[in-house]
Amino acid sequence: MSALEKRISSKSEEMNFSGVAHLVQNGQLILHKAYGYANRSEKLENNIDTRFGIASGCKLFTAIAICQLVEQGKLTFHTKLKDCLSVPFPNFSEEITVHHLLTHSSGVPDYFDEEVMDDFEDIWKEIPMYLMKNTRDFLPLFQNGKMKFSPGERFHYNNTGFLLLGLVIEQLSGMSVTSYVEEHIFKRCNMDKSGYYSLDRLPNNTALGYIDEANGMWRTNLYSLPIIGGADGGAFITTSNMINLWQAVREHNLLSETMTGLLFTSHVQTGQGGCYGYGVWIEESTALGRKYHVMGYDPGVSFASAYYPERDCIVVITSNKSSGPHDILEVIEKEWK
Repeated sequence: MSALEKRISSKSEEMNFSGVAHLVQNGQLILHKAYGYANRSEKLENNIDTRFGIASGCKLFTAIAICQLVEQGKLTFHTKLKDCLSVPFPNFSEEITVHHLLTHSSGVPDYFDEEVMDDFEDIWKEIPMYLMKNTRDFLPLFQNGKMKFSPGERFHYNNTGFLLLGLVIEQLSGMSVTSYVEEHIFKRCNMDKSGYYSLDRLPNNTALGYIDEANGMWRTNLYSLPIIGGADGGAFITTSNMINLWQAVREHNLLSETMTGLLFTSHVQTGQGGCYGYGVWIEESTALGRKYHVMGYDPGVSFASAYYPERDCIVVITSNKSSGPHDILEVIEKEWK
């Protein structure tokens, strides 16, 4: 066992981590190990091919889809929302562009505003989660809302913005956003064990999400999330499939070299010492060089994945608990330093 694997195993035991850690450097497998249970009731352990939900980690997929449509000439990053989507939004600014939506700088009202809302589950107290089966089902949550600020004024992480991008993808492609991503992204980079699955119809070897409560009690997240994911989050992946995604992006198999450069360009400052590209967080200068990363948090779901080009390294960490991946990622980064 390598020193890195020992440190990760120690951290895993300390925090009762449940998930998979996967690390590839210079094309060589450095680590691929599973921890914890995919099904606690049945004592079914996670394995390296277990599927996990990744919450907002799949905003990158939506961004790539939009970039593909731009390459096809169906819109530009400066196309205004009102010109590429027929759905009416009476209180929205007419100056919102695709670029604003991709960079969380549109100012549109967020159906789950993480600056003021603590618990994603609270949304489903009024609207049954099992009714949220497609992008348009979310419209009542924000369609008549008021702008938070003028487009381009600042960065404000926004889930609604990516739902709007999903509607754009659907209108321009004639496909549901989930079908588009599965057909034009997952298939093209051999993400053969990934997809948007209904929570009440999960395929084999898929981890159930768990929410830990007081006194050692726990429950699954079946009633805590929309029943199926979409443009702003909720896909299921394996760590190997996510490695394939990063490799396909950097090798320009999904987008041209020029468009990939735009995806990875620092378009807006996040106000936290970092930047945001199109669907991806960027840290310009870390001890490990430039870092591109995606993350996701939902009740019973947490996810972190990063690409370090100077190190030619890709890390993917999935979990079927509400925390853990960033702690494991911190161990990896400290070991490299």
